Amino acid sequence: MLIRLDTPLPDVPFVRNLSAEQKKLKEKEKGSWTQLTKEEKLALYRLTHELSYAEMRQGSKEWMTVLGGIFIFLGFTGLLVWWQHVYVYGDVPHTLSQESVAQQTQRMIDMRVNPVHGFSNKWDYEKEQWK
Repeated sequence: MLIRLDTPLPDVPFVRNLSAEQKKLKEKEKGSWTQLTKEEKLALYRLTHELSYAEMRQGSKEWMTVLGGIFIFLGFTGLLVWWQHVYVYGDVPHTLSQESVAQQTQRMIDMRVNPVHGFSNKWDYEKEQWK
């Protein structure tokens, strides 16, 4: 049964099959409510409604489950990344070292690669420095 705060009054009572005690209480309900005790009034309320407003508005603990699932997922992903780093990927190629990159850059400048709009366009060949 869906409980909504905007329409809390149910179309059908919460308890449909009444016990003998509950039937007596329903008969007593037809009389004066001043003769009912607080417990009897609460029992009558519970026959009709599953939850009170305070219970409907009370938060659930579902966020803990969601957060736990996220942490499990992140932990598994971290283990997967670590495993790939250790066992799948090798060392960084020597061509990515500072010296190799400097040599490649100098070779591209010497070859005048893309002189109009590209790499060599940003090099001043007369002053031998970047523009």
